[in-house]
Amino acid sequence: MPPTATPLRLPKRHFNALDFSRLLAACAVLFWHYQHFFVPPVTFEFHVRRSISPFYAQIAWLYDYGHVAVEYFWAVSGFVFAHVYLADTKGRGRFWLARLARLWPLHLLTLVIVAVLQGVYARTHGMAFIYNHQDLRHFLLNLVMAQYWGIQDNQSYNGPTWSLSTEMVAYIAFWLLLPALRRVPLGLAMPVAAAMFVLIFDNVLPPNAPPQALAAKLVPVANCVGYFFAGAALYGAVLRGWLSIRGLIVLSPVLGLSAWWLSGVKVHGHDAAILLGTFAALCAALAIDLSDPHDRLRLGRKLGDASYGIYLWHFPLQLAIVLAVDAVWHTRHVFREPVVLVGFIVLAIGAGFASHRWIERPAQRMVLRWAERMKHEP
Repeated sequence: MPPTATPLRLPKRHFNALDFSRLLAACAVLFWHYQHFFVPPVTFEFHVRRSISPFYAQIAWLYDYGHVAVEYFWAVSGFVFAHVYLADTKGRGRFWLARLARLWPLHLLTLVIVAVLQGVYARTHGMAFIYNHQDLRHFLLNLVMAQYWGIQDNQSYNGPTWSLSTEMVAYIAFWLLLPALRRVPLGLAMPVAAAMFVLIFDNVLPPNAPPQALAAKLVPVANCVGYFFAGAALYGAVLRGWLSIRGLIVLSPVLGLSAWWLSGVKVHGHDAAILLGTFAALCAALAIDLSDPHDRLRLGRKLGDASYGIYLWHFPLQLAIVLAVDAVWHTRHVFREPVVLVGFIVLAIGAGFASHRWIERPAQRMVLRWAERMKHEP
């Protein structure tokens, strides 16, 4: 029997298609970052000719636009957090412990590993690999997950975790607004999301500002908060019955076609296309989930468990692979070979599943047990 709906929670307990879509999104990021293999040891931003990548003619859109999966992660997080916390009156009290136990142990482990590997790379190449800000200040910012809040010089250490850092700001906003969100989920989440997008689309926070400008550094934060609360607003719309399965099925291709049309618009067309395309995909996955009340797609949840590990491990893996290739072959032409691409994708996905089973879950249980013991200590 499916769980019973409450005024603040949909009757669906697990969103298996959404979980599986997170795995696909993590894999899309792997293709976007594959270009790292072709970046020589330089201290400036190096633009790779991505067409030299394996199978580029067949999957160019993955190599060129895999980065938009980050926005999808944010939107899914907002949707899921609304589902988990709106109806849980005690959830706010354990919110930060749950986030710490789930995210920080693997983040800390990969941060330390990257710091060590970057030290080895710097000794042999005279500079860091891809992310050149490897100093104490940026390490401390990474340590507390504040490495992309606008006080950084640029990405550093395990660079892809910049999106995790911005999501921490969305968590803070969500936690602060949670009591009010319980009263008016859609009525509050939508204005917050709209306000963030207005800041960007009206050039209040211009993305083309000089890289050192604070406004340019705050664009990713505002973008993340906007997508997160837009995901929460979508949950509110479904909760209120404004979007049924049929409505989601219709809305998804409409948003997708609109995104395709907007991609050709010069002013903010690309940003608008990413926004609409993100929610086209989210609506499609949600329609599948709501059409599966008996969890026949529960395998999707197990597959989605690997997404966090894939995202955090893929750069340390790249760094280790580059060190090995540079030491043995002294050339990176090997990364043009299809078998190397396939091997990297398989290795990263395998690391994600292994990490979830043997690192993330045990560490999560350990942190929660420690917190429970501390609570009962005199």
